[in-house]
Amino acid sequence: MRVLLTGASGFIGRHLHRALLDRGDDVTAVDLRPAYVPKVPQARCQDALDFFRNDDQRYDLAIHCAAVVGGRASIDGSPLGVATNLALDSWYFRWLIRTGTPRAVFFSSSAAYPVDLQQPGDIHRLVETDIDLDLISRPDNTYGIAKVVGEQLAQVAQEHGTRVHVMRPFSGYGEDQGDCYPFPAFIRRARERQDPFEVWGDGGSTRDWIHVVDIVGAMLAAVDQDVTGPVNLGWGRATSFDELAGYVTQAAGYSPRIKHLPSAPQGVHHRVCDPSRMLGFYQPTVTLEEGIRRALNT
Repeated sequence: MRVLLTGASGFIGRHLHRALLDRGDDVTAVDLRPAYVPKVPQARCQDALDFFRNDDQRYDLAIHCAAVVGGRASIDGSPLGVATNLALDSWYFRWLIRTGTPRAVFFSSSAAYPVDLQQPGDIHRLVETDIDLDLISRPDNTYGIAKVVGEQLAQVAQEHGTRVHVMRPFSGYGEDQGDCYPFPAFIRRARERQDPFEVWGDGGSTRDWIHVVDIVGAMLAAVDQDVTGPVNLGWGRATSFDELAGYVTQAAGYSPRIKHLPSAPQGVHHRVCDPSRMLGFYQPTVTLEEGIRRALNT
């Protein structure tokens, strides 16, 4: 297939780029700041926003990974910067309709879910229907708002003939992820054998960790099997940040004191998915314990 991949040098994008090339696809890779990836050609140095405004080529499949991201500190601390995603995504869907591209992927996010469902107390495992695009409840800051709007625009593109596969990944991680995210930050602290070991917030917040290999695998399976509607990508396993610190430091071979930073950004309390829809067509392969081992040994 002729595939357009935006954000090809980003965390998910570079793994997708390699996987698409391994499948034999003809990939046009676009990124604002290309980065060297071993055995993968560099992406075209171009702003995806400019690409969508000016390009008129028709591809067999378009995968849109370009976004302003940067972890919890960015989501909470730079709402205007993150809101740039509204422009990126709206021009993506305009481009799909203009070029008649038949298949497309939109990476939404677990941040699109209502924050009211992610509070302290019993864990509510988020299911795809918890987001009602006709009656939107407050998502997680402008990042979540942009993702909900993107899902609404995906429906518009569908009405114009483009099949759009909507992915909602939960806490994606991997050994080559940027240090502004919690998983690689924990790995770095463990490698340095930091004691005390810092954990943002009270340590009781839970997340649903899914390795980037499984995000890529599930997305490609959804496209291949023509899975319609939004799909959660996660394990459905609730892991607190204190538990993650324990797993990481145990794997690194030491037992430090945990130092909580209650004033640091920590986001919602529980963010865990019901993965039933994904499990109908894809089984994740990399457990959290195996992901930690890989990261520590990289």
